[in-house]
Amino acid sequence: MASLALQLASTIRHDGHGGVADDLDTEEGFREWVREHVGSNVDGDREQVVALRRAVRSLFAHAVKPGEPSKADANKLLDPQVALAQLNAAAGTVRPRLEWPQGGEPVMRYDDNGLLSTLARAAIEFLAGDERARLRACPAPRCVRYFVKDHPQQEWCKPSCGNRARVARYYKRKIESV
Repeated sequence: MASLALQLASTIRHDGHGGVADDLDTEEGFREWVREHVGSNVDGDREQVVALRRAVRSLFAHAVKPGEPSKADANKLLDPQVALAQLNAAAGTVRPRLEWPQGGEPVMRYDDNGLLSTLARAAIEFLAGDERARLRACPAPRCVRYFVKDHPQQEWCKPSCGNRARVARYYKRKIESV
């Protein structure tokens, strides 16, 4: 479930053309992401999830200190206390209720925004867990992702970012030598 928090944060990503793409920018993109990562029977409010993502990315930026936050977040970070309050409020939206149909057995149901609370709880689990210590913002040019460092040599979120960083260093050396 903790990886769900990273997947939510990764809905902001490099678009491959020097810009930033937002997978939750449209209602269609939002529904597709929910189907792929949470399930087809889950419903939720896109604007609430986008606000939660901002809180999660702000807390990720706080968690990677003294390292730099993702470039996509540098000017959009919430105060950590505000982000914590939003995250905790979203996680606490689950309220149990008892239904007891006539002639049937009692059943416990939940009144909540299931999607929002699921995502918030995943973020809490991740940020309170051991993986948080290995959280990094990818330093590659144009990359805006956060990732969990899986081994001591890992510097980037994926091999293509490492490639991009090496090319950028080569280009910089070439320009400086001219």
